[in-house]
Amino acid sequence: MKSHPNVTVQVTGGGSGTGIAALINGTTQICESSRPMTDQEKTNLKQQRNADAVEIPVALDALAVYLNNANAVKSLSLDQLNKIYLGQATDWKDVDGKPGKIVLYGRENSSGTYAYFKEHVLANKDFPAEYQALPGTAAVINAVTKDPLGIGYGGIGYAEGVKVISVAKDANSAPVEPSEANVHNNTYPISRFLYWYLAGEPTGAVKEFADWVLSAEGQKVITEVGY
Repeated sequence: MKSHPNVTVQVTGGGSGTGIAALINGTTQICESSRPMTDQEKTNLKQQRNADAVEIPVALDALAVYLNNANAVKSLSLDQLNKIYLGQATDWKDVDGKPGKIVLYGRENSSGTYAYFKEHVLANKDFPAEYQALPGTAAVINAVTKDPLGIGYGGIGYAEGVKVISVAKDANSAPVEPSEANVHNNTYPISRFLYWYLAGEPTGAVKEFADWVLSAEGQKVITEVGY
């Protein structure tokens, strides 16, 4: 906006599903999503707006696992995370930590982060009743910073004031930290693309903005904020 004073960019949060719904009903020009649009959503967009979904992968994100800084656990395997978030491992001593009941935090079901975690960590099984769904990653971070027994998940870029742990693909694999290098070389087991979706090919200011995010300058900003 500083370099394009005639353009106003308005941003609203709410999760990937909320953004995709806004693109379909025409209340946004750019939908940001941490999951791919479904075939049904693309069909709905075509029916509602007579336009094809244009997908632009703009960033790579490590889905980080957050613990309170007081927690001694340094790494978990995907299998341990699966058991924790299915409510099968309920005490930190079950995963080589100090005794204490594990408190589960995470995103709400309109979130692409929620959908990704459910698919890739829980194998599409349901979260238990004691899972606390929060309306944004900042809220998850806030909860974990205040709860010594808490665990949460979200984008690596949000991780301030919490401990980010390494994740192992399985019990026989070495834990891998969610660094930029490990996301790029595909060794960190829970990473993903972040997308922009448009209704049809962009023109005007929207095209300039989309071109900018893929430029060296835009990608530098992405790196600076932690993606």
